[in-house]
Amino acid sequence: MNEKTKFHPKELIINNAIYFILLALIIIIGVISPNFFSLDVFRDIFMQSSVRIVMALGCMFIIISGSADLSGGRMLGLAALVAGSLAQQASYTAKFWPRLPEMPVVVPVLASMLVGVAFGAFNGWAVSKLRVPAFLATLGSQMILFGVSSLYFNKAPNNSQPLGSFTEGFSSFGSGSVLEVPYLIIVAAVCLVAVWLLLTKTCMGKDIFAVGGNPEAARVSGISLFKMQMITFTLAGLLYGLSGSMEAARTGSATSAYGNAYELDAIASCIVGGCSITGGVGTVGGVFAGVIIFNVISYGLTFIGISPYWQNVVKGLIIIGAVALDVRKYARKD
Repeated sequence: MNEKTKFHPKELIINNAIYFILLALIIIIGVISPNFFSLDVFRDIFMQSSVRIVMALGCMFIIISGSADLSGGRMLGLAALVAGSLAQQASYTAKFWPRLPEMPVVVPVLASMLVGVAFGAFNGWAVSKLRVPAFLATLGSQMILFGVSSLYFNKAPNNSQPLGSFTEGFSSFGSGSVLEVPYLIIVAAVCLVAVWLLLTKTCMGKDIFAVGGNPEAARVSGISLFKMQMITFTLAGLLYGLSGSMEAARTGSATSAYGNAYELDAIASCIVGGCSITGGVGTVGGVFAGVIIFNVISYGLTFIGISPYWQNVVKGLIIIGAVALDVRKYARKD
């Protein structure tokens, strides 16, 4: 057996650490509380993860392309407000848009996605055309989004009251199911498949990886860095917007506080899921596992009665460990 075909258990563990961590967490929590192993519990975990999965997939485009985005959470928040304001019942006395009739569920969902596309394209333009570093451009965008959200939320007759009284269709989008599978889980699953196909089966996906792996080499080979940055930020915005309408529908409400720090969870899920901090590397399966890990921690520790304050401690340790593995793995390849 030559060196190339030898089985290396250590390499297997390092390359698939995310899945071993997830399996270990589930087993540990299940041993402490056997009731954790039930379809209802896993259904709840996936339901709570659905919004985060869509959000993390958007962030994945940015990280793979070698960039950064701090505005995703606030983009989700504004999208949730817009979706919620268009999804209210006509009979609601404090209806955000009193003169608008009740809208079919597709209208607020599409409106939230358009919000994400608009601000995502703005981020891409600021980074690619104005040459503002992505970290600073999206930090500024984050502030703009929060300001716009606060102004929108404070508009009369709403005056900063939590949005609610959604139509039956929009409420069903957030809590309904088909064959006992919640709609939100179905949406998240469709997004997972769509992003996987785009990244692995299209020329655009290969170009995104190429730009993140080596921007100069990508430019020399004929790939437009301006075009790819615009595409990745716009696609990210599209998914952030969709996740905003999902969050409003799931919780049955929307406020200007929605989305706060969601981008940090998305970034953490991507990094823990195997996306390299230097760009050019990442898998949809890894990002999915990263989101599930953090939700298993949040749900599982609460389930077994451990103080929620420990959640951040465990999450922080996992993030540090994931980055350490990432640095070690690629340093060894060099």
